[in-house]
Amino acid sequence: MHRAQILLSRVNGMALQKGDFISLRYTGRAGANIFDTTDEEDAKEGGIHNPQAKYGPATVRLGSHHVILGFEDELIGKEVGDEGAVEVPPEKAFGAHDKKHVKSFSTAKFSKKPERGMEVKVDGNEGTVVDVIGKRAVVDFNHPLAGMTLQYSYKILGKVEDPIEQIRGLIRLFIGRTDIGVTIADDTVELALPPAILMYDKRWMTWRGTLIREIFEYFPDIRKIVMKETFERPEEMGVTPGTEEKAGE
Repeated sequence: MHRAQILLSRVNGMALQKGDFISLRYTGRAGANIFDTTDEEDAKEGGIHNPQAKYGPATVRLGSHHVILGFEDELIGKEVGDEGAVEVPPEKAFGAHDKKHVKSFSTAKFSKKPERGMEVKVDGNEGTVVDVIGKRAVVDFNHPLAGMTLQYSYKILGKVEDPIEQIRGLIRLFIGRTDIGVTIADDTVELALPPAILMYDKRWMTWRGTLIREIFEYFPDIRKIVMKETFERPEEMGVTPGTEEKAGE
């Protein structure tokens, strides 16, 4: 991504408000454990590094809950260039830990032998095995960070004003991809997709609808979203029959 492509407002003295797209660097901790970060070194330090992830500042829209509520509340009203830390209580993070969402199941219900720490899906709900007692597995369906007070350190790098970069930011936020091309012509957004993305990218399938909804919601002049996949002829297939003479002329 070229630096000139991103229009960042760096003039202090203007409070950020709901609806602003910002470029943000942050690290989230639960006690001493890092659970989310835009910084690759922090991810390595916290043992959550993903070699396939694209690290670097995130683009988020304030007021859209692209970050948890307590963190978002901290950012609204701040200015470009501000940095700091905030403590977020459970009620503004992932809620209280509810014992009603901790349930016991027969181990026969699972396709694999359940073990502590295993992430499972039971009756359509995702949870974590917290104990195995005899032939019963105890599964916690609360969010793993439920009941915890979180700490965020952050720096607001700039205000993202280019609509194309705003949409690219949404794509990276939801789908984690930076290889989807974005163009805007009149009232149409065109997304250039990697070939066969529907076949292998589950995250794209899961979040595509959210991306479409947010583009229409945040860009009222956009009337149409076009998604295109382009496939190039494989080299091993050679030249299309009937084109040999034309190629040699």
